[in-house]
Amino acid sequence: MRQAFAWLKKLVLGLAAVLLLYQLWLFGWVLWWNWVNPETTRFMSIRLDELRVKDPQAQLKKEWSAYGRISAHLKQAIVAAEDAKFVDHEGFDWEGIQHAIEKNRRKGRIVAGGSTISQQLAKNLFLTPAKTSWRKAEEAVITLMLEAVWSKQRILEVYLNVIE
Repeated sequence: MRQAFAWLKKLVLGLAAVLLLYQLWLFGWVLWWNWVNPETTRFMSIRLDELRVKDPQAQLKKEWSAYGRISAHLKQAIVAAEDAKFVDHEGFDWEGIQHAIEKNRRKGRIVAGGSTISQQLAKNLFLTPAKTSWRKAEEAVITLMLEAVWSKQRILEVYLNVIE
C-alpha cells in the first residue's frame, strides 16, 4: 500500500510539473507577443488545416495593421458590440458571465457566452473552439496572463488583427 501511495504521489507531482511547464511556455509567448506581432494563432492553424483538406496548396495571407492605423470608429464599434466594459474590467465581465449563465439555464443549452475581448483573444491565440470546462479554465488563466502583461491598447490591437 505504501508503495502504491509513493507511486501515486510521484505521478501527481509529475503531472503538476508538466502543467506548470505548459503554463510557463504559454506565458513566454504572452511576454514575446507583447513586443512582437503574432504571425499566426491556434485558430488560424486550425482553419488552415481545414482548408488544406480541400486545397492542399491553401495559404494564410494577412497583413498586420498597427493600432494607430486602425479606424477609431472600428475600435469603438468592436468594443461596443463585443465587450462594452473592456476598459474597466481586468479580463472578466462578471455581470456578463452571470447574464450568460442565466440565459443558458432558461434555454436549457448554451446560447450565450459572456466572454470578454481578452478571453476571446486568449482562446484564438492558444486554444481550440471546443466548448469544454478544461478549455474555459485554460482560457481564464491565459486571460489573466494577457491582462497582467499587455496594455488594453495592445490587447485590442492584437484582437483586431487576429480574431476570427
